[in-house]
Amino acid sequence: MSKRVLIGMSGGIDSTVAAILLLEQGYELVGATFRTFDPPIASLDNSSPKSCASEQSIIDAQEMAQKLGFEHHILDFRDTFRKYVIENFVNEYAHGRTPNPCVMCNSHIKWGKLMQAAELYGCDYIATGHYAQIAEHRGHLYLKNAVDTAKDQTYFLWMLTEENLRRTIFPLGGLTKSEVRQIALEHGFEALSKKEESQDICFIPNNDYRSFLAAHGVSVPKGEYIDASDKILGMHQGYCHYTIGQRKGLGIALGAPKFVTKIDASTNRVTLGEREDLLTQEAKIADVRIRDLNWLTESPNIQARIRYKSPAVDAQLSLETGSLFNDCDIKTINFTTPVWGVTPGQSLVIYKDNLLVGGGIIQ
Repeated sequence: MSKRVLIGMSGGIDSTVAAILLLEQGYELVGATFRTFDPPIASLDNSSPKSCASEQSIIDAQEMAQKLGFEHHILDFRDTFRKYVIENFVNEYAHGRTPNPCVMCNSHIKWGKLMQAAELYGCDYIATGHYAQIAEHRGHLYLKNAVDTAKDQTYFLWMLTEENLRRTIFPLGGLTKSEVRQIALEHGFEALSKKEESQDICFIPNNDYRSFLAAHGVSVPKGEYIDASDKILGMHQGYCHYTIGQRKGLGIALGAPKFVTKIDASTNRVTLGEREDLLTQEAKIADVRIRDLNWLTESPNIQARIRYKSPAVDAQLSLETGSLFNDCDIKTINFTTPVWGVTPGQSLVIYKDNLLVGGGIIQ
């Protein structure tokens, strides 16, 4: 079996340490960094140099590969990224939903296109610096939560197929972030071990959503803030500029904190309410993907995460006897206890015994 691995590199600490570990394990590496957007969208002047896809990150990745002694390639994925990530992002906001571009990028770029590049460079496997593990259960491969629960990134990877997992290595899944920083330090990458991590969306300059959406044709006029009884409270700047659960930046003073509880793109109305108004025991998901339907049919008790930083909570997935999971299916998740801020457009990810068994897009 070949031990040649194509590793996705961002120039940051995680992908660099992943490369170090693979080299120590005897793998032959080929480095790859993606060019996913044009400078007019996010240039060195406007985009944070910490962005995972900035021009600076490409330079950093090249330097890391050179220091570690393996070849490196820059892969032009701009057209695919625009089609599957940017257009999806813009379209979702235009319809009043809040998308998760990292999920789409992982599915279509970091695995979709990277797998194709692996074939081109004669690599049997790909590797990334994600904090995730792979485990086998009942004859299937599953994503498994990382050892470092604070860094676990399985939530962003729920769209990966079993075939993807068969050809993937996650060197960091069994390590904590502090251990990763220590490995970088021990290998002479002191500055990298102290480097801050990017929190912004890579293709949005200065994290300015409004300007980005306007530049991509999403221009919504001012509309009405209302309460649950349809009473008009004031005016907002256009529904596409808000997300469920938002409290800050509303531009309205009502004497007490209010939260966005509903966005109606058809009427350009945004409903404001109390924090407790965002509690619910049910969510509906579409584009459902389940790894082993029989396992869930036998025992539909699951754990579900409705956002990256939220813990998994006990729930049940409603299953109809003999039903098939098609792309058009909408399934219902019933939470054992109320959860806060279920947001259309975000991913709901399904776990069972620390294994990721599926997911869907919240409706």
